[in-house]
Amino acid sequence: MNPLTDILSLLLPRTCPACRKPLKDWEECLCLVCLAQLPVTHFHRDPDNPLAEIFWGRVKLLQAVAWFYFRKGSVYQDALHKLKYNNRPDIGFSLGKQFGYELYQSNKFIKPDILIPVPLNPKKLRKRGYNQSDAIGKGLSTSLKIPLINNVLTRPVATSTQTRKSRYERYLNVTGKFKIRNPALLENRHVLLIDDVITTGATLEACAEELLAIPGVSVSVAALAWAKNE
Repeated sequence: MNPLTDILSLLLPRTCPACRKPLKDWEECLCLVCLAQLPVTHFHRDPDNPLAEIFWGRVKLLQAVAWFYFRKGSVYQDALHKLKYNNRPDIGFSLGKQFGYELYQSNKFIKPDILIPVPLNPKKLRKRGYNQSDAIGKGLSTSLKIPLINNVLTRPVATSTQTRKSRYERYLNVTGKFKIRNPALLENRHVLLIDDVITTGATLEACAEELLAIPGVSVSVAALAWAKNE
């Protein structure tokens, strides 16, 4: 062990972002107990899963997957809150990498050509300092061995919060707010859109519509969590 690392671990102990207990040396982000109890969906094993169904008749997706179920009040909600608001992009990278390993090993999941995170408006990005979806995408890119491009899909117009809006109101709030820079780069490619949590799917739908206007593009979506009925 490195003596400096030992001292730092005493002064600033690493803790699980879910249960807040100290992490062992071999635990990267979630402790093994929280990782084992993660409410996983296994959607990558079923192309016609319940998440994919919410996009049927709305936008044509090749597949839709989420790693686990989002449940209010759970320790995993706390971890995602830290990722999004507490300057912890490392949580997104680590969980994205773990999720990517599962997708990589699946023979049902159709591997994409490019990963693209759902972008933040520049003002919000400056305020937060990072894009949580980009952090997740970097983790997925590491384990899937697929390039991440974070400057093609843009969000030049600020939108109001999606909280407390109906599904239709969410769609109206974001539709037409995303733009493509250098669309030729994506022609005839299978794009995997990355988000942190899917609720109604309105944001991903609006992003997918812009991407599908590019010749030959097919789109899939992936998120760490699905907030079913939230």
